[in-house]
Amino acid sequence: MRSVTAAAGATAVLAGLITAAGPASAAAAATACTPSVDLLPALPGPAGGTVAGFGADGLAIGESGGRPAYWTGPEHTVHAVPLPAGFEQGSIKAVSAKGLMVGSATRTSDRAAVAFTHQIGSATSEALTTPAAGQSVVDVDVNASGRVVAVDNGVAKEWVNGQAVRELPVPADAIPGTRIVSLTGINKRGDIVGTATGSYFDAENDIEVTKTFPVVWPAGGGYPPYSLQVWNGYHSSFSTIGRDIDDRGTVVGLEHYHYRNDPTRTPAVWKKPYDALPADPGRLGGHRDLELSGSSPTTNVAVGTATTFEESWPSYFQAVYWTGKGAPLALPHPAGSTGDTLSRAFAATDDDRVGGAVVDRNTQASTAVVWNCASKQAYAPRS
Repeated sequence: MRSVTAAAGATAVLAGLITAAGPASAAAAATACTPSVDLLPALPGPAGGTVAGFGADGLAIGESGGRPAYWTGPEHTVHAVPLPAGFEQGSIKAVSAKGLMVGSATRTSDRAAVAFTHQIGSATSEALTTPAAGQSVVDVDVNASGRVVAVDNGVAKEWVNGQAVRELPVPADAIPGTRIVSLTGINKRGDIVGTATGSYFDAENDIEVTKTFPVVWPAGGGYPPYSLQVWNGYHSSFSTIGRDIDDRGTVVGLEHYHYRNDPTRTPAVWKKPYDALPADPGRLGGHRDLELSGSSPTTNVAVGTATTFEESWPSYFQAVYWTGKGAPLALPHPAGSTGDTLSRAFAATDDDRVGGAVVDRNTQASTAVVWNCASKQAYAPRS
């Protein structure tokens, strides 16, 4: 396969990629697809790769060898995305219907990170946020119409055409000291999900109160944000995180318990009107922990990773596919895989594709992967 290491000149290759398929065509594609597990080619240089999201007509986005990348066509031809000036590493997180990519970039000198934008076919990328020193990644997302969300120097913002159009407030019912720490999803309508954290000293009870919880900001800014309910709060060992929001407004994420050498990850799903505790979809057979990382726009599918910890180290992990009901299912590893093959899933589409990474447990080397017709391949493993 031909490797393309610059985005310039890619416009012709990408003809037709900027028209998103409608619901009817997406359903037809899912019905007609052929199940496969596709390992994607890498850019020249360091090994490693992950698919973090999808665009129209087979476009996949993510990173290869620590650099932002995307793949096109039936052979998944790999293309490098230029990094903003002064930055050496990064990844693409999402892409709009018209080819506006957003990603996160890091520079090695001070480990400062920025969110950036890149229009497919352009020779450059532009930093969107102020460099945040000591931060390895900045969460960022873009919806189909090109609305971008990220936290910039501690302020949660939404941009349109490169211009900030609103700042996202902390919910009125949040505890003192609360701030927005990440924005991780924006759906077609423009509803945004992120995560907030707050901490203060309760002198009356002589305790430090800490709460980390998901927040949803309705589209347009005409309504106050929702503080999503959590199972356990007010202690620093519990962090409840929102990862993605679909076009129905359903939020997926996890509760992360981290205390000494006994971490746990519990999958969580919140549905409108956000007036109840999250639902727990259960676990994958053979694994105690599970986190949900992404969801399809309209088909109610969520994907993530089931994990087994050994002395606080995630020694085994498995890509997971959940239909929105019943138990979570496993996605298969490529043919010829051994027991040392691990996998993660991060993104899902309405036409039944799932993106993620396959990892060698011994070397920790990863390869970007796409599961086509994922629903036809997902299975319940033996416990």
